[in-house]
Amino acid sequence: MSDLTPERKINIYRLLRLNRLVEERLVHLHRQGKLVGGLYRSLGQEATSVGSALALESGDILGPLIRNLGSVLAMGVAPREIFTQYMARGNSPTGGKEGILHFGRPQEGLVSPTSMLGTLIPVMAGIALAGRMQGKKIVAMTFIGDGGTSTGPFHEGLNFAAVQRLPLVVVAENNGWAYSTPFRKQTAARSLADRGVAYGIPTETIDGNDVEAVYEASRRAVERAREGGGPTLLEAKTYRMKGHAEHDGQTYVPKEELDDWSRKDPIDRYARVLVEKGVATQEKLMEIDDRISAEIDRDVEHALASPPPPPENALKDVYAAGLPEFEPVIVRRHW
Repeated sequence: MSDLTPERKINIYRLLRLNRLVEERLVHLHRQGKLVGGLYRSLGQEATSVGSALALESGDILGPLIRNLGSVLAMGVAPREIFTQYMARGNSPTGGKEGILHFGRPQEGLVSPTSMLGTLIPVMAGIALAGRMQGKKIVAMTFIGDGGTSTGPFHEGLNFAAVQRLPLVVVAENNGWAYSTPFRKQTAARSLADRGVAYGIPTETIDGNDVEAVYEASRRAVERAREGGGPTLLEAKTYRMKGHAEHDGQTYVPKEELDDWSRKDPIDRYARVLVEKGVATQEKLMEIDDRISAEIDRDVEHALASPPPPPENALKDVYAAGLPEFEPVIVRRHW
């Protein structure tokens, strides 16, 4: 039986809307030239990030990717931290040294994303192994896109986790496109879940736009991992409603395909479910939306008013702590 109480379902809706509205505001700021780096949206994929991350428990470790803002919000990161990060402010999670979602808080169970797709899988497998060696019953979770499953680290990390029976959950987001390459040109396999079968681990294909289905499948995988059942590969079938990033016009995607998936919007879908099942009224959901919008307004103003990082902090947290206090040696190549 599901452990999703009405209160938890309302919180799921709140996180979905928070994910969507934060990214919408980031788009506006990007177009105004207020962001320092690029912008990689998760429009249409919010249910996969939120539903999977909420299946974790205190002490578990999450390694998101650049398009998993919903999972980061579910882990407790505040919107104002997201805005200061994208604006590279001095009070951002990386102190202004990074302009996108590349930050983590290992002590709070959040590992930083990386641009090298696939590499987080062996990293998270290593974390899962370390936890087991320390006698901790933690579960590690990370994400990969359909294109990322073609990388070497994906296969190496998944095989290692399978052989070692590590408590790892890999959520493969099959959103149909690896930048501009369609799924049919990525693999001859019928599904991403088949890749897990090849390594002898449990797999499941789920509707990635059904947030409760994502949560329930992730919960099963997390519980199995925690009890020694080894890793699981979850294939979440979803869709990226925007280009690879804001600079990508997505002209390679057929309009009919976009129109079809727009009718499967995960947030509109969940709102209808909550109203139809009597969990919330439309007015209640609108109140939640209004509160989120007001919070975002305040947090954007906070970020805009925050100063850039001071020059003297340029090397702070760049080099490992404990090194002698001297100017770093700059190695110059002599031609």
